Amino acid sequence: MDIKNNLIRFLDSYADKKMLRLHMPAHHGKSLNSMLSRAYELDITEISGADSLFEADGIIAEGEQRTARLYGSDASCWSAGGSTLCIQGMLAKMRTENRTLVSSRTVHRAFLNACILLGISVEWIFPERGDVISGEYALESFEEKLQFLTKQGEKACVYVTSPDYRGNVQDIAGLSELCHKYNAQLLVDNAHGAHLAFLAKNRHPMNLGADYCCDSFHKMLPTLTGGAVLHSRYDNAPELKQYMQMFGSTSPSYLIMRSIEEAVAWLENGGKKNVQSTEKKVNALRERLKYNWIGDDPFHLTISVNGLDFAEQLRRQSAEPEYADKTCCVMLLSPLMDENDFSRLESVLTACEPFPAELPPPLPKPPKKACDMRTACLSAWEMIPLEQAEGRICATVQVPCPPAVPMVMSGEMFDKNWISYMKYFGLKEVIVVK
Repeated sequence: MDIKNNLIRFLDSYADKKMLRLHMPAHHGKSLNSMLSRAYELDITEISGADSLFEADGIIAEGEQRTARLYGSDASCWSAGGSTLCIQGMLAKMRTENRTLVSSRTVHRAFLNACILLGISVEWIFPERGDVISGEYALESFEEKLQFLTKQGEKACVYVTSPDYRGNVQDIAGLSELCHKYNAQLLVDNAHGAHLAFLAKNRHPMNLGADYCCDSFHKMLPTLTGGAVLHSRYDNAPELKQYMQMFGSTSPSYLIMRSIEEAVAWLENGGKKNVQSTEKKVNALRERLKYNWIGDDPFHLTISVNGLDFAEQLRRQSAEPEYADKTCCVMLLSPLMDENDFSRLESVLTACEPFPAELPPPLPKPPKKACDMRTACLSAWEMIPLEQAEGRICATVQVPCPPAVPMVMSGEMFDKNWISYMKYFGLKEVIVVK
């Protein structure tokens, strides 16, 4: 494919021309820090020839079409606002179709916020095993809900997070078959799975039958923070862009968009081999080191261990993990890791003592719903110690990122069991309706 007019070349050419910039951004290509000088030169706005993200019909549209071909999507929309913007876009699409939203309880707070902004209520599915951060869900639970909604004459959509923060992957193929049996749409928060399409076996949601999914390129591929893609099984990119522009900045970063295109070009020109090579190295490392590994995704190196202690041991060896709690330590790997990186990783892990994980208390019964999420979130609120929250209604969710997974949702009531459960995961304060 002739890509001489793509975004990468356009930005390089514009920077090298040393134009008199009479447009935003106000730095006009000049950096206050020499280490960032080239980044400033490449940082532009929607000037002539640069295309416009939410009205793309030029070089950005070409890059998005290449992305769609790479993933086997009918449409792929770039995002400079992370998967958050992608989630907002696909939920807005479901809102226009008046679909009832059925969701696993393992969701990022970006999902909850999007539902609140769009006035969407959620039919929650709780995990059969595990916890809300990383639970195992039964297809039967979703089918029971879909059967009920179909009998009520309602259209539905199902939303799941896969992989979750610990690297567990849901049965996307099974969910897809189930959704299409009931004329429902399947939406997947695949923020942690942009690499899944290039493993030895393609495990990407779009290959397994999902209707929509979001990929955070920056989480699992070599892309700047904020780079993400919304994939669709339908040729409806212009429509999705209209929903995304409702939430996204009118000044999306060209540096982030360029980094998405660079990742796509890298994958087209040998990067897929890097992904598969990394997969093999990770599998071999797991075999050599007999830790209690958890999770289905090879790029999530997750150990069942007292993660708080394990993470401190890593830091003392100049290694920083992605996430840790009392149950596990999560390390995210990259397809750019070389032999030296893996040798260093193995040495670091071998030097750590894996103290046993502290199992969380049993998952409490679903909290009682006091009002809808939007009403609770937009009410007057106050922040109080978690210990004082019994009987109070959750307003906005107060959860750290990572993993940014709410436990008690907006509009639900705190009870003593959920308070104890949240304390286990280190939460100290909550926001409640005043």
